[in-house]
Amino acid sequence: MRSAVFFDLDGTLTDPFLGITRCIAFAMESLGDVPPQPAELGWCIGPPLRDSLAILVGDARADQALTLYRERFAEIGLFENTPYDGIVDVLTEVEESGSRLFVASSKPLVFVRQITERVGLSRFFEDQFGAELDGRLTDKGQLLAHALEHTGAAVEASVMVGDRRHDVIGAKANGMPCIGAAYGYGGATELEQAGAVSLAHRAAELPKLIKFARGRF
Repeated sequence: MRSAVFFDLDGTLTDPFLGITRCIAFAMESLGDVPPQPAELGWCIGPPLRDSLAILVGDARADQALTLYRERFAEIGLFENTPYDGIVDVLTEVEESGSRLFVASSKPLVFVRQITERVGLSRFFEDQFGAELDGRLTDKGQLLAHALEHTGAAVEASVMVGDRRHDVIGAKANGMPCIGAAYGYGGATELEQAGAVSLAHRAAELPKLIKFARGRF
């Protein structure tokens, strides 16, 4: 039975800090608000974006803010994104080990595909999964359930890799373990409290942790 590894995108494969924080600032400024400093917006990276915008501008204006965010993101922000150091080597090693590789991101799929193609990572993935622009599949548990059904991957031979508690909770909801990318935006404490089975403090540690997780198959 071939194992399946589902990778989150933001904070796990790539660092989207510039694109996301600048687009949030653009949306808030367009609404007449003063945005926080970029360093204060790291918590917005990973969770469903509308939820974060609702906290920043209020639920009544969250949809408007999301539309404004996407105006800049579609043209500029999605390109303000870079792979983490060593991630190409990580994906190469995991692929060569015989695993099936997938992306599972709460970001809209239309952007996921553009980003992985742009940064040269799309070639590693058998398929990619993301949310719909109307908000469907932003919940990581629902997204992973959809991905498991679509790929035919056996849940007992699958593992999630992500940097936020949403990744851990979504994986657990589907009966799979999650390896925490502690080098991303959630941090070790958040991931441990959510129930990550192990933590990678550098991307280079992932192949060994994935191999260890696969040992239970």
